[in-house]
Amino acid sequence: MSRLPRILFSLVLVLGLVQVAPAQAAVPNRWGYAFVNVSAGVPVLSHQAGSWSGAFNVTVTPGVPGETFVRFPQIGGPRGVVHVTAVATTPHICQAWKWTPVLPDEVVTVRCHAFGGAPAFVPFTVSYSESSGSIVAPATARFGYVHYNAGIASQYNSAGAINSVTVLGVGWYKVVLPGLGSAAQAGNLQVTAQNDTAPARCKVSAWAPVPGAQQVEVRCFNAVNAPQHSGFSLTYQKERNLVGRGLPPANFAYTFDNVPANPGPYAPVPADVNYNSQGMVNTVRVAGLGLRLVTFPRVGFLMDHVQVTAFGPGPEHCNLQSLWATSGGTAFVRNVACYSGAAPIANQASFVTYTSTQ
Repeated sequence: MSRLPRILFSLVLVLGLVQVAPAQAAVPNRWGYAFVNVSAGVPVLSHQAGSWSGAFNVTVTPGVPGETFVRFPQIGGPRGVVHVTAVATTPHICQAWKWTPVLPDEVVTVRCHAFGGAPAFVPFTVSYSESSGSIVAPATARFGYVHYNAGIASQYNSAGAINSVTVLGVGWYKVVLPGLGSAAQAGNLQVTAQNDTAPARCKVSAWAPVPGAQQVEVRCFNAVNAPQHSGFSLTYQKERNLVGRGLPPANFAYTFDNVPANPGPYAPVPADVNYNSQGMVNTVRVAGLGLRLVTFPRVGFLMDHVQVTAFGPGPEHCNLQSLWATSGGTAFVRNVACYSGAAPIANQASFVTYTSTQ
């Protein structure tokens, strides 16, 4: 072989490797999260991170009342999902209005409202991620998501299968994630309403995995508890953090408070719904009417992020009462706050997920 063909062959081989390697490692392709505590400017730096370089930060600008434009730098993409959780001492709901790439950035429009629909700015957590390719390790890890809006707008499945959404009734949907199944409940679920026409909120109403698939039912409601058709994002994670990253980061955890009548501290079972990447045991305990204190040992480091989703067939909803805290490597979510309408409600099940960049 002459020198020129050898060079061309080498270039093809290198380019082939460059193309193949990201497909095996790009889970996620791009990601970002933030705790938005201001209506304009740069949110608190200790609770924002993403796959951009250190020269950039998340920025926010206000829109109409209750509306915030969150600009994630350098991670614009066409196929991701968004999750949002209100952080307030009162029953407020935050939803994703829409999201879209703008030049190199991703702009997520978040709208928040009090129960009943009155728009209001409250602090909130927000995440965006997009994945492709497959998960290499660990072999037990699973990850998938769906953005549904009168049809599947985007999706990802770490087994390479095609997810599906079936409409069961008004505001009632069945999501199937093939290839990510388990004999019993394992992992964590997060759901966020996506609606660009009206106030909405969505939750996990049922979860019935089988060995071949995760089967999840989602219910969505309007501002006054009536069932309502809505778009939504759903993410399933097992031994991955919320945006799909594995190890690193070394510090993430999630839990399913599935026995909320237990005053605790208790460790939810089966163990696979109460995962801690450091092998520790997460616990949940009552902290007041409608309040649950969640403790994630040995994973609590900045920059970090929390999302919460209510569980059950009714219109009950949950948010974060205040910003979580870290101390001595432990993350304290103080508290998950759940409501029936505008009133605090005891014994409300919920999913909680925590991740750090470390």
